[in-house]
Amino acid sequence: MTSDSPTFRQLTSPGDVPPQLRRALADCWVEVTNAGGAAGFPFPPVDAATVTPALDQIIDQLSPDTSRLLTATVDGELAGWLNVRRDPFELIAHWGTLHHVQTRTALRGRGVGRALIHEVRKVARDEMGLEQLHLAARGGVGLEDFYGRLGWREIGRWPGALRLAAADDRDEILMLLAPL
Repeated sequence: MTSDSPTFRQLTSPGDVPPQLRRALADCWVEVTNAGGAAGFPFPPVDAATVTPALDQIIDQLSPDTSRLLTATVDGELAGWLNVRRDPFELIAHWGTLHHVQTRTALRGRGVGRALIHEVRKVARDEMGLEQLHLAARGGVGLEDFYGRLGWREIGRWPGALRLAAADDRDEILMLLAPL
């Protein structure tokens, strides 16, 4: 493994996330959002005080069966992260959703996002017993192309669902990865 290859860690309970990692997750989220990333806060600029309550909610809901964080590190530093969730209701318990997929801006183009998606696919299939993954991506920023190269397919759109500014409505693109 080269120094550029990410290593992964799964976090499946709130106690798995030490304060230093919480800060690194929040810093990444702030950085990605303020660089225009579609990671959950559409109206930059944001700061740690803005993202920390949302991050705390994600962490507080971690559970091996229903919600996991997957982090990628490069040279010991957080390079990216995502949240995979599933609803335990038996009618839909066979699929999960990805949320807040993001990579540090300085590491873009180095395969961290691709590696995270490949790893979460294995985690979802082999450890969570999922058969498919869903996600919703913001249109107009090329995310559907990124995910498409990784085997995801567009299954629909909600036209104009996201209003980023006056006269700037974006589609929300619904994507599916199946089989895992």
